Amino acid sequence: MDTESTYSGYSYYSGRSRGSHRHGERSRDHHKSRSKDGSRSEKSVTINAPPAEPLLGDSSVLGEEVQDDNWGETTTAVTGTSEHSLSQEDIVRITKDLEDSVGLDCRRYFTLTLAVVLGLLVFLTPLAFLVLPHLLWPDKLLVCGTACEGLFISVAFKLLILLLAVWALFFRAPRAGLPRVFVFRALLAVLVLLFVVSYWLFYGVRILDSQDENYQGIVQYAVSLVDALLFIHYLAIVLLELRQLQPAFSVSVTRSTDGETRQYNLGQLSIQRAALAIMENYYRDFSVHNPALLTASKSRAAKHLAGLKVYNVDGPGNNAATGLAHSQSRAMIAAAARRRDTNHNELYYEEAEHERRVRKRKARLVVAVEEAFTHIKRMQEEEQKKAPGDVMDPREAAQAIFPSMARSLQKYLRTTRQQHCHSMESIQQHLAFCITNNMTPKAFLESYLTPGPTLQYGRERWLARQWTLVSEASVTSGLKEGAIFLLKCIDFSLVVTVKRIPYIQLSEEFIDPKSHKFVLRLQSETSV
Repeated sequence: MDTESTYSGYSYYSGRSRGSHRHGERSRDHHKSRSKDGSRSEKSVTINAPPAEPLLGDSSVLGEEVQDDNWGETTTAVTGTSEHSLSQEDIVRITKDLEDSVGLDCRRYFTLTLAVVLGLLVFLTPLAFLVLPHLLWPDKLLVCGTACEGLFISVAFKLLILLLAVWALFFRAPRAGLPRVFVFRALLAVLVLLFVVSYWLFYGVRILDSQDENYQGIVQYAVSLVDALLFIHYLAIVLLELRQLQPAFSVSVTRSTDGETRQYNLGQLSIQRAALAIMENYYRDFSVHNPALLTASKSRAAKHLAGLKVYNVDGPGNNAATGLAHSQSRAMIAAAARRRDTNHNELYYEEAEHERRVRKRKARLVVAVEEAFTHIKRMQEEEQKKAPGDVMDPREAAQAIFPSMARSLQKYLRTTRQQHCHSMESIQQHLAFCITNNMTPKAFLESYLTPGPTLQYGRERWLARQWTLVSEASVTSGLKEGAIFLLKCIDFSLVVTVKRIPYIQLSEEFIDPKSHKFVLRLQSETSV
């Protein structure tokens, strides 16, 4: 039986908050010194995820994860201090987060309001062109004939098509909050506004002032406006959707902590929209970030550095003694270096022992889960013989068999340092899901034996609510060859390197079909 040390969640939470605060102070001092130096200009902007999908990146949630570390053995009582104590630094951080979120919400609603106002102006303008003559000078208007009435039908259907097209292209749920304005969308909005204003100016000067009597010409004028709006919508589809479909750049995304790398092909995008596409692919393709796997290498490096000691043997004395001291110090450093070179054996045996423990824990876990699922099958066969009111639902069945596998699963997760990624509640929900869909034990274990992508875990396990885009170039500029920018999170950063897809030249070589024909000549040999 493995023994695990139990520690207070309050001390861990407070230490982490103080450590993160000191780290934030050091990073702010570092940025201040760089800004004073002026040797390198660096632009940093922030990309926020949609507020409807909260992402986890606060140290408070990480502190709560430790409290549920012993769910496989005992049930620990958590005091109110560990959950509700807040330091002054935490209050300042929460206040800043609330201010940022309120500012982003105001900007998002302001943009939505402008879009709605512009849309109403666009759709009401053709109708106003048709209605105003009947309201202002109805007696002077000429009778609208059959051709004029047919134009009414044309305007109605074109406006309906334009309404559906605008709804499909623009009125979609926002995926994220970008730090800068989308240039092409702003350009299209300005173009539509100028276009409608120009039509209104011409309508006011040539039709309203003169009170034109030719109503058929007024209707044709409204039809021309609707046609122009449809062409502008086609231009929007080309700029916003079709332009970025053809791959033009290959971006390499590397996580700074463990070096995991992925390659993606992107089209003609700005830096901020490329960053958005990269983050969407990150949550799908990258495995979940596990900081616990990095602590072992750091502790080993610290232990190796502690084994190397250098003494200052140069003291006040004569020159001969100083030279002898130098030679002795060099000898001691060489001996320590030789001892350090033998530490690869220690690393080898540590990794071998860890792999042995993982295989052992995995074997025990597989056996325990298979026995639990076998017990479920027996329970299902017995429940088929019971009355319909006595049948146990999948949630109750999962709670009934979970204790038989809980200890083995907890030991395996601790050995592989995944205990902070899976809570008891999430494991029971996954077990109930597997029971409901009649899945095998291997399907149940796949989520724990192989670390999956970030989206595989619940929203409370996601790593960041806020990302920061750091780029020397403007984030509204397009991708270029050799461009480098960073996507910073709380615990790590994604380093993005851009390379242009090379131009491929294909040549054709003609092969004569007659060159594939061969003649086989046989020589008959007879025995004499």
